Amino acid sequence: HRENFTLVPSLRGQPFLDGKGQCPFDPQHTHTALLVADGELYAGTMNNFQGNEPIISRSLGSRTLLKTDAFLRWLSADAAFVASFNVPGDDKVYFFFEETADEFDFFERLLVPRVARVCKSDVGGDKVLQKKWTTFLKAQLVCSQPGRFPFNVIHHAFALPRRRGGADFYAVFTSQWQAGRAGSAAVCAYSQEALEEVFEGKYKELNKESSRWTVYSGPDMSPRPGSCYMGPSSDKALTFMKDHFLMDGKVAPTHGRPLLVKTDVTYTRIVVDEIHAVSGATYRVMFLATAEGFLHKAVELPGGPHIVESIQLFKTPEPVKNLLLAPGKGILFVGYSGGVLQVPLANCSLHRSCAECVLARDPYCAW
Repeated sequence: HRENFTLVPSLRGQPFLDGKGQCPFDPQHTHTALLVADGELYAGTMNNFQGNEPIISRSLGSRTLLKTDAFLRWLSADAAFVASFNVPGDDKVYFFFEETADEFDFFERLLVPRVARVCKSDVGGDKVLQKKWTTFLKAQLVCSQPGRFPFNVIHHAFALPRRRGGADFYAVFTSQWQAGRAGSAAVCAYSQEALEEVFEGKYKELNKESSRWTVYSGPDMSPRPGSCYMGPSSDKALTFMKDHFLMDGKVAPTHGRPLLVKTDVTYTRIVVDEIHAVSGATYRVMFLATAEGFLHKAVELPGGPHIVESIQLFKTPEPVKNLLLAPGKGILFVGYSGGVLQVPLANCSLHRSCAECVLARDPYCAW
């Protein structure tokens, strides 16, 4: 209704959902949303028209609506969300995003890739942090090569669950500083254990007098604030959480370095498939979409990833908006501004001889 700005019901009489805090006002604002098994929606998006109030929220479902506290600046005003995940059988929801870092005072506007964690069991506070997260924590992701500018702009992430529990997270990055690393992209992988080690580590806190972030050196609290299993929390613990949401440790990539660095390209999306080859070995294959509309297929090998195929998806350069694996069907769906493409994971007809097939080192193909 234009008179009172309320939502009118649908033709069937059902009320429309208010999308505020669930999707952005502007399609240019990056966002992520995750619908879990019990019908709850976890979203990372902008909460206002101006695009300067990022929010991580939980809605739908039957439980208390929860969100981050904008007044406490748990998120910087320019936070840009790229992905969110809930590992099967786990109580945690992870959000991958980037934002301007407040904890560094030697650089005016340093972008930092982050991972934030909230717990599905969170019900908010009773008096302190009412209808707000009581488990929100965030940490910095590291993706860099020694002596080079860090890859600090995150574009997308993907979670690959492991058969024995847990997951590995893959993310694609570029650098904020183009000079010296013009057009370079990197892929870094992080284990869930590496994330949790940082979230179980030391907190940072803001020194109000010096306006600098320092390591919290006070006494440990039990149960640990921010943990998924702390149950009903005291006002003291919740007050602590209001100011201790940033972790001191940084999440290092697997093997301490990027999995793959490629020059003159920007990767916009990544998905990872795990395949059992004819030899009996298990391989992980990364499908990387570029801003120019190419699809790179890279196999993880002991000596490092090997790009086995590069496919031009469109006649004219166009960025890929989304990638989606179809489990068990051998198909990759590619979303772009004009529609959806269907790409087979295996393109073995390319290889005209046994030697050519073996040299390609594509685990989807055998002669």
